[in-house]
Amino acid sequence: MGPSPGSMAGAKHARDRLRQQMTDHGCTRRDIAAEMRVRFGARPREAWRHAYGLTLQQAADRLNDLAASRPESAVAADASLLGKWEKWPASRRKPAPGLVSLLAELYGCTAGDLLDIADRQALPDGDPLLLLSAAAAPASTAPPDPVEPYASVPAAADPGPAELVELASEEAVAWAQWAESSNVGEIALEQLLADTQTLAARYLCEKPAAVFRETRALRNRVFALLEGHQHPRQSADLYLVAGYLCGLLAWMSCDLGQPRRADTQGRTAWLCAELAGHDTLRAWVLSTRSKVAFWDGRLKEAVTLARRGAELSPHGTAGVLLACQEADAWSRLGAAEEARAALGRAAQAQESVRGRDDVDGLFSCGDFRRVNYAAAAHLRTGAPEAALREGTGALSDPAPHAYGTAAQLHITVAAAHLALGEPEGAAEALGPVLALPSEQRLAPIATRLHDLAADVARSPVASGRTASTLQSAVEAWYLDSAPRRLALSPGSLGD
Repeated sequence: MGPSPGSMAGAKHARDRLRQQMTDHGCTRRDIAAEMRVRFGARPREAWRHAYGLTLQQAADRLNDLAASRPESAVAADASLLGKWEKWPASRRKPAPGLVSLLAELYGCTAGDLLDIADRQALPDGDPLLLLSAAAAPASTAPPDPVEPYASVPAAADPGPAELVELASEEAVAWAQWAESSNVGEIALEQLLADTQTLAARYLCEKPAAVFRETRALRNRVFALLEGHQHPRQSADLYLVAGYLCGLLAWMSCDLGQPRRADTQGRTAWLCAELAGHDTLRAWVLSTRSKVAFWDGRLKEAVTLARRGAELSPHGTAGVLLACQEADAWSRLGAAEEARAALGRAAQAQESVRGRDDVDGLFSCGDFRRVNYAAAAHLRTGAPEAALREGTGALSDPAPHAYGTAAQLHITVAAAHLALGEPEGAAEALGPVLALPSEQRLAPIATRLHDLAADVARSPVASGRTASTLQSAVEAWYLDSAPRRLALSPGSLGD
């Protein structure tokens, strides 16, 4: 948030008092500038100006005088321009290396003292300003104060009527240039959302760990932008993108066998949804958190979260997935009637979808994904015929589908064959699952495969050899799975 006009005069007097108190206690200008940054959140160039009690216009005048005495320098600054140089990179006016050197000479510090991490992050490798700051050796002692008249500005004098009018005018200029600046534009916001959509789509068909790394990098870029300054509407858009990215990371973390880490991402995603004030994002976050709770064994919590999301009446297909997730949890709890009712709501939601999904890909629920949930619920509630019919019908569709969803549907079909006394059909259905590349062997698939292996061991129609062969295949499959690899190398995702 920016400063309010009514608070700026008070802030100046507070800075004056602080500067006087620190001067009286023998503090150097470097000490005062550092305290200005801590107390008032000032950028380094602004903090050094406040350490001398200079207004924007006074500092600009002295900078112009100093530049005039340097034949190689050409500076024509006013209060507004100097203010933008101080606020960069939140403003669009990057100070040139020669300008930073002049400011350092004016304030008796090094060029590196006038640049912070936000400045350095905004500079590309090889930028002269970055090279200047890197070459500036930190002073081992406090720099000398500038000569008169720079240090002659009264530290805490009460302004007279004329000075007060001038001060109020300068404060209005400073606040206006801050308010109109932004570190992100409309095209950049569109690109961030487009990049999020691309990642959500790629996750359904590519190596999950690789997409996780790229999603994390994009989320960190958005977080860095949110730490800068933008218009309120742009902030809401950034929180929206950040919320979807954290939601994606939560979903992926759970798929990689890290439900507690996924919960952390989910809570941050919820905070972003609240700050964005976006109900559809809230619904997708609750869907993600319901998924995490389900695979972490918190089934009643999974139901509660799914119902909360559905109550938001989100746009797109979030309502379909939320109803499916509720049915999934009820069926695992053995509540057949509640599961069937939730499946009915999922079908109704699909028929009455309003609008398009913001992100699509992982954050969408088409008919294939809905059938995957429905078939699993039918199987758990004692209707293997329905599970086999719906699952086989969906898998016969030649259209490309998410490999994770297809793998789970194959497992459901295999379990239905087994329940109907058809072990050969079960073995055939499992072929595509056992052939998955190691990078795509996600935790939910592994869990369902283990459950099926246990069912085979208990099945009266499966011979001991069939059961033993399947259990061995599942064990070998898991040892070369993504969650297993992640457990063996916890730093592999860059966290």
